[in-house]
Amino acid sequence: MQSYTIGQAARLLGVSADTARRWADAGRLATHRDDSGRRLVDGRDLAAFSVEVAQGGVGEEDVSYTSARNAFPGIVTAVKLGDVAAQVEIQAGPHRLVSLLTREAVEELGLEVGMQATARVKSTSVHIDRL
Repeated sequence: MQSYTIGQAARLLGVSADTARRWADAGRLATHRDDSGRRLVDGRDLAAFSVEVAQGGVGEEDVSYTSARNAFPGIVTAVKLGDVAAQVEIQAGPHRLVSLLTREAVEELGLEVGMQATARVKSTSVHIDRL
């Protein structure tokens, strides 16, 4: 399972690292420490928390969000595989993006819940980049 530093988690949540640290200190964002003492967030925990933040469960009212060049870096919160097609959901700050793509593409990218990914939007198409 992929883990994220507080700074990475903050970027994916669309908040400052200080905000993410305050959430962790308050027990809202589950963290653990690695061997070098860095605070990390498990990918699945971050995915669930990002959905909660987007639904208004936690957060700061004066946080601003922006999307540059139609790229939405975020975290994969759901992957639904069919026989041929697949659906991938990404939570990028307050934005929930859903992409319909082939099962083969999902498997080639190795997409799974908790993984960092970027949704790129052009017209009505959403493309997923694995980081």
